[in-house]
Amino acid sequence: MRKWFGWIFILLLIPLFLFLLLSSGQAVESLKSIPAALDERIPLNQAPAVLNSYIKDSEGAVISELKTEGQNRIYVPASQIPPQMKELFLQSEDKRFYEHAGLDFEGTARALLVNARNNSLDQGGSTITQQLARNLYLNHDRTYNRKLSELLISVQLERKWSKEKILESYLNTIYFQNNIYGVGAAADYYFSKPLKALTTAQMAYLAAIPNNPSLYNPLKHPEKTKKRQERLLELLAERGMLTAGQLEEEKSRSIKLNLKKKQEPYPDYTDYVMEELKQAVKVKEKLTDPEQISQKTREWIQSGITIETYLSPFLQERMYRANEAYLTEGHQSAAVMIDHQTHQIVAMSGGNHYKKHEFNRAFQAYRQPGSAIKPLLDYVPYIETKKADKNSLINSDRLCIQEFCPENYSKKEYGWVTMEKAFSQSYNTPAVRMLKEVGIGRAMNYLKPFHFKGIAPSDGYAAALGGVETGVSPLELANAYTSFGNEGQYQPGRAIKRILAMDGTVLFEWRDRPVQVWSKQTNTVMRDLLQSVIKKGTGKKASFESAYLGGKTGTTSDYYDVWFSGLSDRYTASVWFGKDKNGSIQSIYDQGSHLRYWKMIMGGDEQAGADR
Repeated sequence: MRKWFGWIFILLLIPLFLFLLLSSGQAVESLKSIPAALDERIPLNQAPAVLNSYIKDSEGAVISELKTEGQNRIYVPASQIPPQMKELFLQSEDKRFYEHAGLDFEGTARALLVNARNNSLDQGGSTITQQLARNLYLNHDRTYNRKLSELLISVQLERKWSKEKILESYLNTIYFQNNIYGVGAAADYYFSKPLKALTTAQMAYLAAIPNNPSLYNPLKHPEKTKKRQERLLELLAERGMLTAGQLEEEKSRSIKLNLKKKQEPYPDYTDYVMEELKQAVKVKEKLTDPEQISQKTREWIQSGITIETYLSPFLQERMYRANEAYLTEGHQSAAVMIDHQTHQIVAMSGGNHYKKHEFNRAFQAYRQPGSAIKPLLDYVPYIETKKADKNSLINSDRLCIQEFCPENYSKKEYGWVTMEKAFSQSYNTPAVRMLKEVGIGRAMNYLKPFHFKGIAPSDGYAAALGGVETGVSPLELANAYTSFGNEGQYQPGRAIKRILAMDGTVLFEWRDRPVQVWSKQTNTVMRDLLQSVIKKGTGKKASFESAYLGGKTGTTSDYYDVWFSGLSDRYTASVWFGKDKNGSIQSIYDQGSHLRYWKMIMGGDEQAGADR
């Protein structure tokens, strides 16, 4: 009885409310009009629906679909929603949609009678506008308070939005069970097709679900979904959109679901894209607090953005083939490849058989770089300050700096040798002498533009040989080595090309500018030294026919970390082999797997095919 009385009360309030709403003046000028109050309380600036976002590769193909809050929603503009789909919902949910102003007295009265008879609130008599108000701004609690709020918002929607926009928004927010929202996502999930590619029978099958998503869940109750679908097709026929023959033909069509399987072909790369997205948000929104950055990043993703990237599927697949070719049980690997001509990160491997959201060794693993740091911390500062060249002499005998007494890998002394000899054979004592002569503070200044997180002056002279407390990531090292391909200038490599808002406008693009870290003369000397490593030094197994190849090996104590970082005339790549919890990989070092891996991803292995 109380429910029945409550519905009568709501129905009686509606005319009074509309009268007040339509009143153009007030007895007291200081009081706001109902419309003005609604504008203040319910601005409706934009619909807060959560939308899917996308990550695309360099060729424009979607490589990751981003969903938040457990909602899968693909927004489809009204112009791309077939007339049959619109009519299916108009006839089944709100036949007088274009006649009422958001509230349908006939529908409400009908619901009142049904609810009074059943002593329940099962029938809402809601218009499409009311359902949209509920989907966008409210919950689905069956209370009178929520119902009154729904009425207010519905009136405001009708005041502010066109009928076409209301219908468009409604069709993009209704629930299709299985975390699917909107007609676009429903077509994509249940049939693996865009909405415009569906048959009338398929559209009617989808339109059957929202009336009672649990009851008409096609994955559990396909026979019930099919039965309601046929009733909806009959409604289209009554509207003259299907002939009798077409009606029977559509009814007889077999409905075969083709559920879309989530595809994430390049999780290593897309996981890094999400990390770079946070950096973009930080720059765009001028934020510093990590929590605010994370919150704003979620808001961007929920708004339906498209993230265009520089990922090359060809190079990424080649990197995966290299992973398989040089995979051995018990060790891990990581690699990053950058087009240093354009500063684009084109491929990335986060580990063997990497899975989404795992620990990504390409940018999250900080390992001691060994001799791979020598070009940046020892040789560049020394050549730059001493004006040395590849033929300059350097002492390769033992030395001690207080209690630090490094040795060459062979335990031998070689006396005075050329810079090229010391570099290509990766002698240790010359590198330490260079750092000592330049000074740790001054040498470390050359690393500042690269923003290494795990190298600091406090690491002391051991840093000359890669003996740092924290370490470097493959991404950091690859980024720094790109300077050798750009005449000593540094500009960070980026995975993200640009970020587009849902309407296609550009939301963000990187505006990096190159920084001159060392002189062109120093860079010329360094390129000769790097080339000597592959031609006649520790990196010979990485050699192949190319206009230019140069690089540097790196090995830490007890063979815990094995590196090779180098470049061709176009690409720079860093490769790391090791174990997550440390452990010797001497056999891999002896076989030169890290060098052959680098060779393969750079296009020098016949298995990889010709480079592009």
